[in-house]
Parts: sequence; C-alpha cells; structure tokens
Amino acid sequence: MAKGYDDIRAFLRKMDLRFDEPREGTWVISGLDGIDKLVITLSGPVLVFRVKVMDMPRQHREDLFRTLLELNASEMMHGAYGVEGDAIVISDALQIENLDFNEFAASIDDITLAVASHHSRLTKFQDRDRTGRH
Repeated sequence: MAKGYDDIRAFLRKMDLRFDEPREGTWVISGLDGIDKLVITLSGPVLVFRVKVMDMPRQHREDLFRTLLELNASEMMHGAYGVEGDAIVISDALQIENLDFNEFAASIDDITLAVASHHSRLTKFQDRDRTGRH
C-alpha cells in the first residue's frame, strides 16, 4: 500500500478510535460525538476526511449556503463545508508525505468540534415533517 498506510492505522489506534476498514486505505470511524461516521481515505499522496453533516433541505437553501460560507471563512480551521449529491458534508485533505500525528489528530478534532458547535445553526435549515419536527 502507499506510503503512510501503516502510519494512519497507528494514528487511529493512538487516538483510541473505533474504526472499520471496509477496504485497504479506507477507514470508517464511529463513536465520535455527534458524528455517525467519519470516513478517511488514502488517495495517492493525499489523505481525505469526509463526514456527512445533514441532508440537503428543499427550502431556504440560499440562507443555508450563506451560513456555510460564513462558517468556512470564520470558524473552519481544517476542512470546509461543501455539497456532495444531496448532502451537506465537511471534507478535509492532508498531504501524506509529511503528515504527523498532531496534524492528523487536529483534523479529526476540528471536524468533530465543527459538527458539535455548528449543529444548532444548521439544523434550523432541515426540512420539517407535518408535525413540525425535523
């Protein structure tokens, strides 16, 4: 496997994270606060982090996109919000060549913090069912 594969496995273990490896070079982390699953993929010289934050709402998209752009500009240290299909995601990419444990852990911590701290600002955009619940 590409350079860094064993390092990533060691980093995950050092952080004491629960993970599955559905295929070589892809790790699915579970058990993080507020996150169903964080997917990490080794893709050539880049390590890609991705987490689904919410489904794309049918209404108020312009306000949601403005909020996401504001969060990207002011509060996202690692990664950024984006749209992938019908989902709002946070993604980050790190060069594997000189990746160290602190940088790896900081990306995971910042993504986890963003999901937790932005939750109330973003869930107000979710579609409501007929009872008024999200």
